[in-house]
Amino acid sequence: MCADRAIKWTLSIATTLALACNAYAQSYPTQFVRIVLPFAPGGGADSVTRTVAQKLAGALGQPVIVDNRPGASGNIGIRVVAKAAPDGYTLLAMSSNFAINPSIYSNAGYDPIKDFEPVAQLDSYMLFLVCHPSLPVRSVKALIALAKDQRGKLSYASGGVATAGHLAAEMFNAAVGIRMTHVPYKGTGPAIYDTLGGHVPIIFGVPEVVPHVKEGRLAILAVTGAARSAALPDVPTIAESGVPGFAFTSWHAIFAPAGTPAAVVKRLNEEIRKVVTQPDIKDLLKNQGLELTTGTPQDLSSLVKATFVTSGKVIKDAQIKVE
Repeated sequence: MCADRAIKWTLSIATTLALACNAYAQSYPTQFVRIVLPFAPGGGADSVTRTVAQKLAGALGQPVIVDNRPGASGNIGIRVVAKAAPDGYTLLAMSSNFAINPSIYSNAGYDPIKDFEPVAQLDSYMLFLVCHPSLPVRSVKALIALAKDQRGKLSYASGGVATAGHLAAEMFNAAVGIRMTHVPYKGTGPAIYDTLGGHVPIIFGVPEVVPHVKEGRLAILAVTGAARSAALPDVPTIAESGVPGFAFTSWHAIFAPAGTPAAVVKRLNEEIRKVVTQPDIKDLLKNQGLELTTGTPQDLSSLVKATFVTSGKVIKDAQIKVE
């Protein structure tokens, strides 16, 4: 009898909690929603996040504001959300560095698996292996030959330690047996600017380099995706260029603090997926060299775990450290 009463009591509590969560989700939101973006205003992530926020506000019936909190490779903004109330009113928009930073920073201040609820992926994007036109190479094979001939003397720029461009370059170094010297900058903008100026000859660039390629200010050798880029369909992948199996992509996604009600996460996921598949959002992503890639919270959870494992191996093998 006691066991039966305990079971009934447990089921009653579970039912009450489920009803309460559903009721909360049905009334959510009753005030503005804040999306913390750990990057400065003006970049590609900022543009996409603000456009999604504007559309999401219409779907939710409440204002959705973007709060830029740049610094420490995104760690500052990420910590803000990790410590926020798990009520669906504070969200995080972040790149794949969300899953990378804990492997590079001993004090990242958060656990990407335990401290957050995955909500929805927004996009994915490959990188573009480009060089200054003065560098006498126009193919991956030619770059490899030059790098082997000038071992350690050839350098590449990135937006900072453990950024997508840095990890992609180190994966490439390991895959083809070369050693190019890393020149980190404080952001992708300055890194691209110095590559355009010829101060550093090579960069695994984010989609913002595409217009410079089309204008002839940068020469493109290959793309890091598993398939070619729709923006530059005539450019081969690195795998097609003699490095079988090589592929590297990055992404942007939305997260909520751990403990956010599942019904709220489900509502947000459904609304965000509707938003990013609207024609104007798809065009915005395409124009910025981004690919519409979304899915369930479970899909995003798997992506975060895979990125954490893959990037952790690259960081360990390349002995990447924050100075």
